[in-house]
Amino acid sequence: MKRPFLLALLGASLAGCAGNSPQLQHNHTYVVEWIGERPLIDYSHLTVTFDDAGRAYGSGGCNHWFAPYALDGEKLTFGGVGSTRKACAPALMEQEQRFFKALQTVQRWDISPIEQVRFWPAEGQPLRLWPEDS
Repeated sequence: MKRPFLLALLGASLAGCAGNSPQLQHNHTYVVEWIGERPLIDYSHLTVTFDDAGRAYGSGGCNHWFAPYALDGEKLTFGGVGSTRKACAPALMEQEQRFFKALQTVQRWDISPIEQVRFWPAEGQPLRLWPEDS
């Protein structure tokens, strides 16, 4: 990926007016890079998109997923995750289940020093995401 371009894009899209705090973008896709302490399996593609009506959705690497979400400043929570029921390789299925479980424990979000989006659970390491290339 083109990290400098992504960093500039993320900075521009999240900065807004001076004095405003960064915001997650609706109708924009974020690509998951890490789930907690583990990176994704090579070439698996996990995504998160937030719509304007309080629904998040994306790819779990095997299945399409969806869940309600609530966003209030830095607070971010996801409701129960639903998904399609396609079967994939066992390693992809295990990663997808870890992703779905991790989403349901998210309590807040922030931007890291390298301008990566992070979804923080009550305990442990965050989900780490980048905005998808347009």
